[in-house]
Amino acid sequence: MGIFILKCWQMLLLSCGLAVWATGQCTAQSDTLLQQANRQYTLKAYGRAIELYTQLLTDSAAKLTAEQRITAQANRAHAYQLAGDLKKAEQAYAEVTTATELTGPQAVVYLHYAQTLASNGKYTESQSMYEKYNKLRAKTAEIERPVLVGSGTGGIGKKTPTRYRLEVLALNTANAEFSPMYYHDGLVFVSGKKGSAALETASKGGGSSYLDLYYVQDRQQLNVSQIIKADGTLVKPVSKAGPKNRAESLRSRASANDSRTIGGYDGVSISEGLRYAKGVQPFSKSINSRYHEGPVSFFNDGYRMVFTRNNYDGRRVRQSSEGVTNLKLYTAVQQSGTWTNIEELPFNSNDYSVGHPALSKDNRMLFFASDMPGGFGGTDLYVSRNENGKWTKPVNLGKEVNTKGNDLFPFIDERGNLYFASDGRKGLGGLDIYYAPLVDGVAAGPVEHLEAPINSDMDDFGLITDGNRTGGYFSTNRQKGNDDIFRFVRESSLYGCRNLTLRFYDEVTQQPIDSVVIDIKAQGEGQKSRTVVTKKDGLVQLCLESNNDFIFRASRDSYVTSTVGFSTSSLTDDSPSRLEVALNQPPKVIDTVQYAPPRPNDNDGWDIADSQKARIRGTVMSEKDRKPIEGVTINLKNDCDGAIRQLVTGSDGRYEFELTEGCDYTLSASKERYGTNTSRIRKIGSKATAKVLSADLNMLRVGDIVQLDNIYYDLDKWTIRPDASRELDKLVATMQKYPLLTVEIRSHTDSRGDAIYNRYLSAQRANSVVSYLASKGISRKRMIAAGYGESLPLNNCTNDVDCTESEHQRNRRTEFKVLSIR
Repeated sequence: MGIFILKCWQMLLLSCGLAVWATGQCTAQSDTLLQQANRQYTLKAYGRAIELYTQLLTDSAAKLTAEQRITAQANRAHAYQLAGDLKKAEQAYAEVTTATELTGPQAVVYLHYAQTLASNGKYTESQSMYEKYNKLRAKTAEIERPVLVGSGTGGIGKKTPTRYRLEVLALNTANAEFSPMYYHDGLVFVSGKKGSAALETASKGGGSSYLDLYYVQDRQQLNVSQIIKADGTLVKPVSKAGPKNRAESLRSRASANDSRTIGGYDGVSISEGLRYAKGVQPFSKSINSRYHEGPVSFFNDGYRMVFTRNNYDGRRVRQSSEGVTNLKLYTAVQQSGTWTNIEELPFNSNDYSVGHPALSKDNRMLFFASDMPGGFGGTDLYVSRNENGKWTKPVNLGKEVNTKGNDLFPFIDERGNLYFASDGRKGLGGLDIYYAPLVDGVAAGPVEHLEAPINSDMDDFGLITDGNRTGGYFSTNRQKGNDDIFRFVRESSLYGCRNLTLRFYDEVTQQPIDSVVIDIKAQGEGQKSRTVVTKKDGLVQLCLESNNDFIFRASRDSYVTSTVGFSTSSLTDDSPSRLEVALNQPPKVIDTVQYAPPRPNDNDGWDIADSQKARIRGTVMSEKDRKPIEGVTINLKNDCDGAIRQLVTGSDGRYEFELTEGCDYTLSASKERYGTNTSRIRKIGSKATAKVLSADLNMLRVGDIVQLDNIYYDLDKWTIRPDASRELDKLVATMQKYPLLTVEIRSHTDSRGDAIYNRYLSAQRANSVVSYLASKGISRKRMIAAGYGESLPLNNCTNDVDCTESEHQRNRRTEFKVLSIR
């Protein structure tokens, strides 16, 4: 026997953050200093780490290898970024990325550089770095397109295994049942009874006597003897209460390959001595002979077929020159319920075997297995094309599919993709089932190994399914070493992730928004977040881990941050999803003066003549210290007729205007180096009881430092607490009121603790405030974060000075300094 018959066919083919990289070699002194720097970096002592890395990089005597220098440069840049010094971080990242092309794990530097550029308001440059990072990651296969998100155990970018439920069919017997094939509403499969035969097999599985084709007319009515759940546990099927009350859990969902065409079969009795389940019968006595038949494949009309048989012409068995009876492919046509006109295919040979047919949906391509000369291994997969009614010379599917082992049992789904079995790849054991995407019969992607429980440590082969792999059938000898047919039902997403398209657009203009930064967080412990950025079309493509919940936080300069949730829980279909997300620009704030009864001392120092006339009056004061401001120009515009009245404040900062009842007004106060304060005055009705409006105006000046009240943080934390957010919302309103205001957000600590760490902590807190304001739509270009640590106390509570807690609290503050305003 040749190895083809003995082994591969088994009787008719028969049964079956930035890591610290390696430091390399350098002088002992440099090595020690680098180790110290790396240690400080790891301990998050970024100030000390920056000092050590800078010393290393500027000391000409330090003999660093090229990789050590890159490590030091990259870690220093990241330390600057984490410490909140984003300008120096940008310079450091520019230095390391222009000096050399970073690859492998070093490519994360481009990601950190992109984040820094975005924080500095350089969105075009940031997008360029993001794209460079994604391209490098794609080359090393660390991510896939679309971007994979999820998996708490495996980290971002890894797929979760597809879950399947297996059902052991009751049609299985002590004989071998394998290689099922769809035929109308039923199944045709190969089976044989044990006993002596002229052709034996040397390996496990398969029949040890002659094999025939059998048929089940309605596969949806197949009984199940055992269920293997997705978690591997075994359960018994629910007993039937009656012929019309079959448990739905025992039925596979209909597949796209299922045909509703009524098909015929030869109505002959069950072979003598074979005990099969109810409804199982020999497929055709004109096809089944006293030699081996099967596997089989059907043309899409159901009236033509291609099947495997020993080299037998109906009268005698023919052998090769070495005395081996090989396998051949034959065609047959159904006429009046009988299969006739059995003919050989033109590429058969007496000297090698050809078998295991698999027809494409359009019948144009026939795939099969053969050990013909010129292959890569024991048996290879080939394709022949039907051109003008004739089959062309077979073409090997190539090394992308075939191996040095045995590749056989092909099946082509409705989309033209290939499933096959192989023992020449690294699998779980024996024959395993693989999937390969094909385009016009040519491999168009990597071969995929199907997960357990489809594959096992035994032989698994002969799988058939639909184009979405929602369910199907396959053969395995995992139970008692005997070939059986299992049904499988997919219970999760096929690819382990859900395709989602996010589109961001301006709610007012309806135009797409580019450079939207989306922070993606999967729920659950151990989950990492990742960041993606939209392009000009406002789109981003994601592939989300199945059975998880996700939060998308979308932010962009000058837009209010939006948060959107999405869940892949309980989704088993693989249809892509799409979310349209509208972003809003922050509203322009103009104060509206409210009318109120006169205050007890409202007339102190004011002219009370004509008190019955409607009027507005108030004092212009500094936002910083609430002192009156002299020389402020006050304009009052009557919106009824456009008339403008004007005055300039004196040393008391006061102003007063008469108002015409029934008209709206616009009040503005301006002075050089101050921000213009604009307010709206709603019209006074003729029946209004309050005729006098009190409107004190506060103004900001360049250089003013204004402390924010009640900005507290948890110990050693920089997260914005709810009580702090209420105070920060007042600053948001101020930034909205003065659209040209730029500020420095300044954070301070008390003198207790390490000075370097205090500066780092204060920088993180200042960054948190900037991020909060940005989430409300305030442009990052208008804000600079600065952490001063303990360097600018408001009192004498410096190191070694004994102070009360309230005195220390005074130094723990957050404030903003006006850098420019108009």
